[in-house]
Amino acid sequence: MSRWLVTGGSGFLGINLIRELVGRGHGVVSLDIEPFTYPDMMDRVEHHICDVRDREAVDMHMAKSIDVFMHGAAALPLYKKEDILTTNVQGTKIVLDSANEHGVNRGIYISSTAVYGLPEKHPIFEDDPMVGVGAYGSTKIEAEGLVKEYRKKGMTITSIRPKSFVGPERLGVFAIFYQWASEGRSFPMIGRGKNLYQLLHVEDLCRSIILSAEFQDKDAVNTEFNIGAKVFSTMREDYQVVLDKAGFGRKIKESPAHLVIFALEVLEFFKLSPLYPWVYKTATRDSFVSVEKAEILMGFTPEYSNKEALLTNYQWYLDNKEKFGKGDGVSHRVPWNQGILGLARHFF
Repeated sequence: MSRWLVTGGSGFLGINLIRELVGRGHGVVSLDIEPFTYPDMMDRVEHHICDVRDREAVDMHMAKSIDVFMHGAAALPLYKKEDILTTNVQGTKIVLDSANEHGVNRGIYISSTAVYGLPEKHPIFEDDPMVGVGAYGSTKIEAEGLVKEYRKKGMTITSIRPKSFVGPERLGVFAIFYQWASEGRSFPMIGRGKNLYQLLHVEDLCRSIILSAEFQDKDAVNTEFNIGAKVFSTMREDYQVVLDKAGFGRKIKESPAHLVIFALEVLEFFKLSPLYPWVYKTATRDSFVSVEKAEILMGFTPEYSNKEALLTNYQWYLDNKEKFGKGDGVSHRVPWNQGILGLARHFF
């Protein structure tokens, strides 16, 4: 069995990957700036409070006979711009350099489909132009450039570009939708909801990470892969299954896109809404990637459809909602403070 170092181990992806790794008998060293608060894994994982921008701390843990690293720690779009820049670029450089110096030559970097910006044609392929949206997308592009530099040093590093992924432990923006659904409310789409928008189940993402780390042909996986659901439909159709599951007979509602986007821009400017441009400016567009490269080169096919991923996440929300805090964080693991949107839900 292998010994993994997982950065961002306290986060949504981190804990799902850790559970899968431990279940397969692997050892795990988890690093995160946040505490590790999962009782089922407390005694089975070596967790350390660590900022990936701290080279000395990263070196100390990378030296613990690590076989594979998964670098998932990142500052999300809601973080301060300085933190996004230093964490996503400087932190990635430190992790890669530390791994290289300690002979950890197999790794996975978690990038984002935000590197493609707002393309006009679909599906999106891995060799399509990268034009990041905002600081987050730009730093993911820069970090992928660092990955390519370390491949030239002899390292095998798979860059995975996942679509928005959901599943157990996922809250963030999705918790807004799930709360409204569980309260028997309708839910508004930005626009008509007729656009195709691909999601991803976190279990499929974890499977792709482990497969790429264990794949025998290193050259085949020393590259970039889009990972997203194979089966998906329009936003209106996919999200409606959650309202149907809630059982109140509510429907997804359409809205005037340009007016709503303008309103959200104003609310964001005055810090009255948690939604950032990548969320509301892509919500009216088609957004889906090709997963053919992963299928051809490493035989990976996602198992969950959009609908199945959303229903799994919603059921987890229902089973655990009494444990959630008040919603004042900015990570995917906590409910976001809905701001004025919390009042708007009373009209639906």
